[in-house]
Amino acid sequence: MTAETRAFLRSLFDAAVAAADPARLLPPLFPPPPQGRLIVLAAGKAAGSAAAAAERHYLDALRLDPARLAGIAVTRRGHGVPTRLLRVVEAGHPVPDAAGLAATEETLALAAGAGPDDLVLVLLSGGGSANWVAPAAGVTLAEKQATTRALLRSGAAIGDINAVRKHLSRIKGGRLAALARPAPILTLAISDVPGDDPAVIASGPTVPDPTTLADARAVLARFGIDPARAVAAALAEPANETPKPGDAAFAAARYHIIARPADALDAAAGAARAAGYEVVSLGLIDGEAREVARDHAAQARALAAAGRRAVLLSGGELTVTVRGNGRGGPNQEYILALAAALRSTPRFAAMAADTDGADGGSGEADDPAGAFCDDGTLARAAARGLDPAPFLDANDARGFFGPLGDLLVTGPTLTNVNDIRAVVIDLPNDRSLHP
Repeated sequence: MTAETRAFLRSLFDAAVAAADPARLLPPLFPPPPQGRLIVLAAGKAAGSAAAAAERHYLDALRLDPARLAGIAVTRRGHGVPTRLLRVVEAGHPVPDAAGLAATEETLALAAGAGPDDLVLVLLSGGGSANWVAPAAGVTLAEKQATTRALLRSGAAIGDINAVRKHLSRIKGGRLAALARPAPILTLAISDVPGDDPAVIASGPTVPDPTTLADARAVLARFGIDPARAVAAALAEPANETPKPGDAAFAAARYHIIARPADALDAAAGAARAAGYEVVSLGLIDGEAREVARDHAAQARALAAAGRRAVLLSGGELTVTVRGNGRGGPNQEYILALAAALRSTPRFAAMAADTDGADGGSGEADDPAGAFCDDGTLARAAARGLDPAPFLDANDARGFFGPLGDLLVTGPTLTNVNDIRAVVIDLPNDRSLHP
């Protein structure tokens, strides 16, 4: 792949990320300081950046007395940023860990100590479900971790996963709002879920939960997950039902979404049009990564056959049903399946990446965001003895693209609005993709 083509694809990713930058979006939406304390509680991949933005706004721009500002931000490992008063804790994702557990207990204590003159400012972003971990009574962290791992491997959609998480938690599913009462709560959230449902974003800690204990049990049954005895007991305990619409816990709770996956997709589309391409937007989609890739390959071939110079764009979040022991997330698996499906299509290039900067992986800051491919990928792979089929069987897209130098490594972006996928059709001949 030429440097020019790679830079163009990367520019689409960068445009999507910039559309969801909390440092830019939050300040105009921050509320005036309350009469009492401002308690900032942040969780998710943008939590560190959001907390730093709150400090700059209240301490520097508004000159708020530091004694009136308190709070904590819990984010994914590698996503922390320097702060002054608001402590930033880096914790496990997508599987929660002890650091997240301790930080969540501190979060709960701050919420419980809020009074009617205080304001609890909750800054949410994708990843918050894993970062805020407070297992229900009788459930250990290890049992919560095992349940999370099983759900992630099952291919369950995020809504299903969160239905279980909420009912095994003391903070999710509206419980944070109930704990902070009578203090007013304002939640500013970056959506990373299809439909932008506040009850799904970070498992909805400050909004009513429409799912039930029965729903959570049904998810485990549907995906053949046999939970630990304590988990099964917790999901049968009526006391673990979440607060529903109309509950008094939400009387003083407000909620505002500051960025959505659709905003990122629109920004990428604008960058593609500015480069002279027709944009065919498929919107925000979900589904099994390799199946979606095959469908997109068919659409790309149709565009090529029609002689259209276009970028096929999509967002949303794909899933992978893990059957092997390889490495790589849904974006890398999508690109590997796409390359295989487009093996006879000339002059194409593609990129798929997670806007948070990490696609699957081990939760480390240097995990790839995604991968690239083009019409020369399979030939270059064959020269190295790499056949895509066994790598797909092993869910090892990272092992395939790593030796080719086709992983997209961005580092943490400090935001998260799901994935961005771009398939470029009919690249000009003077931009040959072959090295």
